[in-house]
Amino acid sequence: MRYDDRLYGSVDLDDPVLLDLMGSAAMLRLHGVYQHGITGLLGIVNPLTRAEHSIGAMLLVRRLGVPLAEQIAALLHDISHTAFSHVADHVFAGPESYHEAAKAEYVAGTDLPAILARHGYDWHDFLHEDAYPLLEQPSPALCADRVDYFLRDSLDLGLGTPEQVRGAVDRLVVHDGRMMCDDLDTARWMADAFLAAEDASRSNYREAALYELIARAIKLAIERGILAPADLWDTDRAVWDRLSAATDADLHALLGLVSVHTRFEQDAAVPDFWVTLKRRTLDPDVVQGGMARPLSALDPAYAVRRDAYLRAKAGRWPVRVIRA
Repeated sequence: MRYDDRLYGSVDLDDPVLLDLMGSAAMLRLHGVYQHGITGLLGIVNPLTRAEHSIGAMLLVRRLGVPLAEQIAALLHDISHTAFSHVADHVFAGPESYHEAAKAEYVAGTDLPAILARHGYDWHDFLHEDAYPLLEQPSPALCADRVDYFLRDSLDLGLGTPEQVRGAVDRLVVHDGRMMCDDLDTARWMADAFLAAEDASRSNYREAALYELIARAIKLAIERGILAPADLWDTDRAVWDRLSAATDADLHALLGLVSVHTRFEQDAAVPDFWVTLKRRTLDPDVVQGGMARPLSALDPAYAVRRDAYLRAKAGRWPVRVIRA
C-alpha cells in the first residue's frame, strides 16, 4: 500500500497486520472523529481526524526505526476516543481521560482482538501506550503522539510552512531510548509554535466554552435517554445528527448555543459556568555533543516564555454566554 501523508511524504506499507488494522471497522470510524471535537465539526478549526493523526503517529515511530509492536501501538493509541474526542472527559468526570479509562471495554467489542490474534498478537498488549517510550512521554517531552498532532496543527493554523515542518521532522532523533532534537533552532521553533497552537485551539477560551456546552448537551441527552453512553463510540456527525433529531426542548436550547455565532465573555459577576484551560507546553530535549538537555535549560528566554504562558492559562475562567 502506498500511503501519502502531508508530514512524512509517500510511504510504502507492506506489513499485513498494519494493513488489516488500517482497514478495520474500528479504525475506519476514526475518519469521522475530529481531533478538535466540536470546533472541528463546526469548521472553526481544520477538521483533522483521529485517523489521520493515528496513522501519522505510526508513520513517525516507524520512521525512527521502532519494532512493529510499537508501530501497532501508535496506530491504535487513539482508537477508543469517543465522538467529539475529549468532550467525554467533561461528560464522565473521572481521574483520567475517558478514552483511556474505557479503552479495554471498547476494544474488546471491536474487530481488533480478532485481527491482532490472526497475526499472533494479544490485544491487551496495546492498551497502555505509555509502555512504548517513543509513542508516549509525560508532558512536556517529545513523543510521537504530541509531535504528530502539533505539527499537523501548525500547518492548519499557519504557524509553520511545509518546509519548516519537514525540517523539524528531519531533526528528530532517538537518544537514550527517547525522541529528541539534534538542533537547537529546531527545538526552539517547535516549542514556540506549540505554545501558539495550544493558545489558538486546545487551551483557547472559546474552545473550552464550546466544549462545555456540547458536554452539557450530551450529558442531558444521556440523562433523558436520548443517547446511551455506548452511542458516543460513533462518529461526530452521527452523534450530532442524533442530538439534533431529538424533540427535547431543553436539549435544543443547548444545541442552539453550540454555534460559530455564539460569543463568550469573561464575566465573573454573572457567569453561566466556569471553565479551566488546558495547560500544555513543549520543552524538547536537545542532543549536543552526545549529551541531552532540555530547551529551557539551553535557552533561558524560552524558559521565561513558557512560565509566562503557564501562568496566563492557570485557574478557573468565568463564561457568560452571549446568544447570537
